[in-house]
Amino acid sequence: MTIVPVALGARSYDVVIEAGLLARAGDRLAPLSRGRTMAIVTDENVRPHLATLQAALTAAGVASEAIVLPPGEATKSWAQLEALSDRLLDLGVERGDHVIALGGGVIGDLVGFACSILKRGCGFVQVPTTLLAQVDSSVGGKTAINTRAGKNLIGAFHQPALVLIDPQVLDTLPDRQVRAGYAEVVKYGLIDDPAFFAWCEANGPALLTGVPEAREAAIAYSVAAKARIVGEDERETKGRRALLNLGHTFGHALEADTGFSDKLLHGEAVAAGMALAFGFSASQGLMPESDADRVAAHLRSVGLPDGLAAAGVSGDGKALVAHMLHDKKMDAGTLPFLLARGIGETFVDKQVDLGAVAAFLDAQPR
Repeated sequence: MTIVPVALGARSYDVVIEAGLLARAGDRLAPLSRGRTMAIVTDENVRPHLATLQAALTAAGVASEAIVLPPGEATKSWAQLEALSDRLLDLGVERGDHVIALGGGVIGDLVGFACSILKRGCGFVQVPTTLLAQVDSSVGGKTAINTRAGKNLIGAFHQPALVLIDPQVLDTLPDRQVRAGYAEVVKYGLIDDPAFFAWCEANGPALLTGVPEAREAAIAYSVAAKARIVGEDERETKGRRALLNLGHTFGHALEADTGFSDKLLHGEAVAAGMALAFGFSASQGLMPESDADRVAAHLRSVGLPDGLAAAGVSGDGKALVAHMLHDKKMDAGTLPFLLARGIGETFVDKQVDLGAVAAFLDAQPR
């Protein structure tokens, strides 16, 4: 078992990582139940894990009620937020209760946001079932839904009370979903740890084929890296947490171009976005072309998109930059970009010429 603390004063919590944890989760969750029925929110794809979690709660003497939503990015919507909020109110959820989010990033984001506004804020627990959610979205308290204008534009910072990660649940995840989550693992090496990126180059294939030791090591490292950054800059006001957005500005534009659909999963968009961020940095003379090529080569070698063509994106540079202007990170009319001086040397640049970005994107193979 690995326990990673997220140090945020009164909002601190633990991330518990252990193989087989889902079947034993009742002991961890019972103290949060207050002797009341716990609501579990999940989606249709996670039903097998729902049965395991409910059995664990029953064994610990905790009653539960399940709310099962449709799978997919479209669930992060106003309509599903309203439906979920009404259902939680129908169940009599109180401000002191804790709702369990069992699923990937979509469920975690939606449930976290619903809990941030339900009765002006109730508690919740993250039980992530995808690699992407385990290494990134379940930790740090960012919650949101999507709108017509863009991704994650309506949301709140709302920290969970606990995060329970069972790497064994990844055994049931489709290979494509595991690869998409792996993009967020690679991100931590590209931000500020070239040695971890080298570890990914050596061990990424083992992680993707299901070697338990590789998966658990990657999850523990990623969670600790994110917890450290969140502890330093919880609400992204000091600039440090912004580094976690590496690949996301480009990536969200790619997701918008493909309609926020299964044509391009979030992690796939982040992978392509990271390759583009490093490629653009090299085109501006900030870093060697060889580093950008190395990043793209690794992503390509594990089956992740390394650019617009592999991501299936058809929009031109002007259209993609227009999507970027809806980014939630816009500040005083400027859009911060995550660029790099090399592998492990990511930085925030608030003075990027969007015309240069559009021209760079237009020059990319389609």
